[in-house]
Amino acid sequence: MDLTTVRVRADDDELVDAVLPGESWAAAARRIAAPTGRTPVATDLSGAFKEFVVDRDVTVDLRAMTRGDLPLLARWLASPHVRRWWHADGEPTRERVAAAYGPRVDGTTPTRLWVVEVNGRSIGFVQDYRIGDHPGFTLLTARPEAVGLDYVIGEPEWVGRGLGPRVLWTWMLRAIGGYPDVEELFAAPDHRNAASLRVLDKVGFERGTWFDEPQAGGSVATAVGCTLDVRRVLG
Repeated sequence: MDLTTVRVRADDDELVDAVLPGESWAAAARRIAAPTGRTPVATDLSGAFKEFVVDRDVTVDLRAMTRGDLPLLARWLASPHVRRWWHADGEPTRERVAAAYGPRVDGTTPTRLWVVEVNGRSIGFVQDYRIGDHPGFTLLTARPEAVGLDYVIGEPEWVGRGLGPRVLWTWMLRAIGGYPDVEELFAAPDHRNAASLRVLDKVGFERGTWFDEPQAGGSVATAVGCTLDVRRVLG
């Protein structure tokens, strides 16, 4: 029997109830938050209480990236806080970014790109793909049909403001629509990237296998494979 408890914060109210048999955490949160007329967003699913919030001030949306966004993407990838973790594609010049990411934007590769917008402002991006479409990744999870993701908050002033879980939660809800048969989500941040690992914890991912990922120049980066059970968390 699932004794998981969901807590939804809405303005000055705190709504609490147990997850019903066969109910996902997201479905429980929507049921509990129904009197508010708003859709709850996960803020921390790593503890005994699965925490959600109804926020009327912050709206997070995703839109498909276009080629017009590639200069912005190049600027984000060149930012020091991003460069530290995101450097396998080489120097992020506009030309190199257009060559590497343009085909993904055009839909000629299996990877999809999304621009993250907060209250209408573009602040970062998410990319997703089937693990099975990348043969080098298939040994990292027992489910090649799993959907992998990478994400970046590119605007420095939006880093450290608690947006990570909201960004991923928004993407997760979209992902299960775009990949209707998906049962598992997968992410693999660098083992030193404590902030990214913590964001994944907060939206329901579980840390698993550590592995070495080849980098440009012959070096390796040790990553942590993190998985999310779609049925339990999202339904």
